[in-house]
Amino acid sequence: MVNDRETARNAGLIEIEKLRKSFPQNEGDDIIVLDNVDLRFESGEFVSLIGPSGCGKSTLLRIIAGLTPSDSGRITLDGGVVSAPGFERGLVFQDPTLFPWMTIYENIAYGLRSRGVYKEEKQNIPAYFKLVGLTGFEKSYPHHLSGGMAQRAALARTLVNKPKVLLLDEPLGALDAFTRMNMQDEILKIWRERGMTTVMVTHDVDEAIYMAGRIVVMSARPAKIETIIKVEIGRPRQRDDPDFLDLRAKILQILHFAGHREDLQYYL
Repeated sequence: MVNDRETARNAGLIEIEKLRKSFPQNEGDDIIVLDNVDLRFESGEFVSLIGPSGCGKSTLLRIIAGLTPSDSGRITLDGGVVSAPGFERGLVFQDPTLFPWMTIYENIAYGLRSRGVYKEEKQNIPAYFKLVGLTGFEKSYPHHLSGGMAQRAALARTLVNKPKVLLLDEPLGALDAFTRMNMQDEILKIWRERGMTTVMVTHDVDEAIYMAGRIVVMSARPAKIETIIKVEIGRPRQRDDPDFLDLRAKILQILHFAGHREDLQYYL
């Protein structure tokens, strides 16, 4: 079990230095998405990234995952430069992206097969069904599952590879409010039990405060780090706690300066 102050044995230290990323346009200058970003994610901590829509939060996750190259700067994991995808970094998207022709068992086992370690590690797969609360659904197909259950399966498919870093790109954005709050607790339980460094992109300020130990607020594009806030509220957290509400108001005020006033309802 880990908390915000502990270093997990199987967690990774991510360091980001002077990162820059732009995308070409058909006409005109390139669009600069990330500009000279410096960040450090400590081993075993839970960090949330928030900021105006389109500011580059998801792009940053994809660069950490090795799916998108940066223009300049570098990212390291435990001192080694990140330049390509790797199983030590697991990325979960808003859409569960399960293979519809595979059973849930086959979906979760896919990572082990890709790594060529299925025979050696297949005995561990039932533990991941238990971890995400899907025991009994091994033979089901994705279309048999609710949205929340499908997202649990996507989490298990990533976790079975024992990543040092778990990257979550708005994984709960498509869920209804009740399922979303339940999944927040499930993800926190998994984080405590597995101990990996976790970085989550979200547009929901309440979700960021409820889940993270630190919140990185990014500016509008080209994104810079507006501020980093340490969430000094004990766990489990109550959404109606005065300290929770005060921090919420503070972050919304920062977002007003980081983005545009008319966009604030998107964070509520």
